[in-house]
Amino acid sequence: MEIKISVPEVVSIFKEIQTAPERIFEIIRADLRQNVGNYLTELMNVELSQFLGREPYERKGDCTNYRNGSYERKFTMKGIGEVALRVPRDRQGQFHSQIIPRGKQYEDAIRQDLSLMFLTGVSTRTLSMISKRLLGRKVSPAEISNANKELIDAVEHWRNRDLSKEAIKYLFIDGVNFEMRVGKSIEKVPVLVVIGVTETGHRLVLGFQAGDKESSTTWREFFKDLKARGLDSSKVTLGIMDGLPGLESVFKQEFPKAKVQRCQVHVARNVLAKVPKKFKQEVADDMRSIFYASSKKKARELFEGFVSKWEKIVPSAVRCLERSLDACLTFFSFPEEEWISLRTTNIIERLNKEFRRRTRPMEIVAGEHACYTLLAFISLKMELHWRSNPIGKVASNLPVLQSMTQ
Repeated sequence: MEIKISVPEVVSIFKEIQTAPERIFEIIRADLRQNVGNYLTELMNVELSQFLGREPYERKGDCTNYRNGSYERKFTMKGIGEVALRVPRDRQGQFHSQIIPRGKQYEDAIRQDLSLMFLTGVSTRTLSMISKRLLGRKVSPAEISNANKELIDAVEHWRNRDLSKEAIKYLFIDGVNFEMRVGKSIEKVPVLVVIGVTETGHRLVLGFQAGDKESSTTWREFFKDLKARGLDSSKVTLGIMDGLPGLESVFKQEFPKAKVQRCQVHVARNVLAKVPKKFKQEVADDMRSIFYASSKKKARELFEGFVSKWEKIVPSAVRCLERSLDACLTFFSFPEEEWISLRTTNIIERLNKEFRRRTRPMEIVAGEHACYTLLAFISLKMELHWRSNPIGKVASNLPVLQSMTQ
């Protein structure tokens, strides 16, 4: 494609850019769009000639279909912007261009860019606002949502993928709330999340599903779905979870060979909620000593001291810890190098925090599919990080309870 500029045009252009230098780029882009539009129009004319089997004005005796003028339309190209086209027509309406398909408003590269920006946390409304500057054409929020439809199919395929080849030994289980649009209202929707740990120590997001996290029936169906996808329940030896109603009993029924580890952070929060503010720091320190003891026997000894010290001052807090103590110390039955990772469900909290960080600029998530799409993107990114940080081979973190009273 050749762009020709006459001498008078060059003189005129240079006079103009002396007062507004940036105008040269606008002129170049305008000329480029015009030439690209003409080029694509010529390609479609050639395409119509091949469809009809003859050149313009060429006659054949058995012809029943002819050219029938053209119509104008716009098409947006990455790096060029919106170009004007003249799409040729045939009299019988049988010709459909494959170069610029009917109804296609922009090339696939733009759709992919829109989807990528959406995944990285830019809302459809913001994308629509900046699309004119970025693409040369304003794209409506509805168009951006439609561009993401291909992502939905990919996410559903990943979310329902086969798990039979994954040797999973531990499950991190929790429910997190996400604000999303449901019909015409904004609701807090619980999403059930399960992260698995393979026999080699690698973590994988096995599944997430919207549902009532307080319902044992919902959890049972979620676990059954994981097993239907190939998860071998006989290899699961531990479930790390919060004390959600009915969750522990359902887990034991669905995974009979597994033990239960209660999340120490959740238990500590429940205990500290029953402690007056003046004692919170001291109680938290004493609990930390129990949870980070060198052995289960030592933890038991420290708990006896905890009871003696606090039973008369905060008896309800002592009873709360006593009820959950056994489940809080289950991790001692597993390899010592894994203890730091098995104490809490912080790994799921991390997923939740990353989701909130990604969606903060978006104000609201536009429905369940959008929530799943973002969670899948975040999950895959986190899995890349986890590959280099398998459980049992990571440096010990600082005690997780030290921020309880802050």
